[in-house]
Formats: sequence, structure tokens, C-alpha cells
Amino acid sequence: MRRHQIDSALLVLRVVAGLTIFLHGWQKLTTAGFGGVGEMFAGMGVPLAGVSGPLTLVIEVVGGILVVLGLATRVVGAVYALVMLGALFIVHLAAGFFVAEGGYELVLLLGAVAAALALAGPGAWSLDAVLAGRRGRAVVDAPERERVEA
Repeated sequence: MRRHQIDSALLVLRVVAGLTIFLHGWQKLTTAGFGGVGEMFAGMGVPLAGVSGPLTLVIEVVGGILVVLGLATRVVGAVYALVMLGALFIVHLAAGFFVAEGGYELVLLLGAVAAALALAGPGAWSLDAVLAGRRGRAVVDAPERERVEA
């Protein structure tokens, strides 16, 4: 696969995932607010709900925007994958797979996408790539680096 195809795929994945992550946080912010999201998390049995609820809201709102822009993509992807792992085991696993029944279908998908972005990075069409270029570092994925060094 050509590099521009991979970068195009990462751009699509990043924008859709980032928007989805942002909108989940925005929904929490506009329907419950910081205090209410803690109460909502407590009702679902989430530990330290007064902290974990608002923290999740901030991760989703700020992190979603950062992912769309391709800024700190690997960090946000890793953090959000951990958030989804917590949601999977604490809230959704017992309800089964299908999201219509409160299951883990969506949480699993969002966590996998976030993990993939953490592993793959944002691609060339991102602020991360622009900043790396300004610092004089080439944005190269591992397979290309191995071919160059071999």
C-alpha cells in the first residue's frame, strides 16, 4: 500500500474517531455537566466517580478535538483506549455484546480504534507531522525505518 493511501486512511479514521469521542464528551457536558457526570458514573458503579466522571468528560472533549487535529494523537489514543477498557469491564461487559442492550459493542470498537491510533500515529496530514517537520524529524513509520536501516 502506498504511503499516501495509509495517510488518507489514518486521516479518515482520526477525524471520525475524534469527532465521535468529542461528541460523547459534549453529550456528557451538556446533559449532566461536571457534577452530574460524577453522579451518573456513581450510578453505574464506577469507582471514584466524582473524579473519574469529570476526568472522562475532559478527556473526551479535549482529546476528541486533539485527535481530529492530529495533535498528541498517540497519547490521546492510549489514554482513551484505557478509558474504554475501564468502561468495558466496569459497566458494559455484563450486558453482553450489543449496544442496544447496554453492551460493549461500541466501547470495544472505540477502544480498538483509539489503540490503533496510539500504535499507528496520526499520519502525515496532522499537526503532529507538521510539528515534527519543523523540528527537523522525519515522520516515518517503523516498517519504512527498518527497510532504510537494513
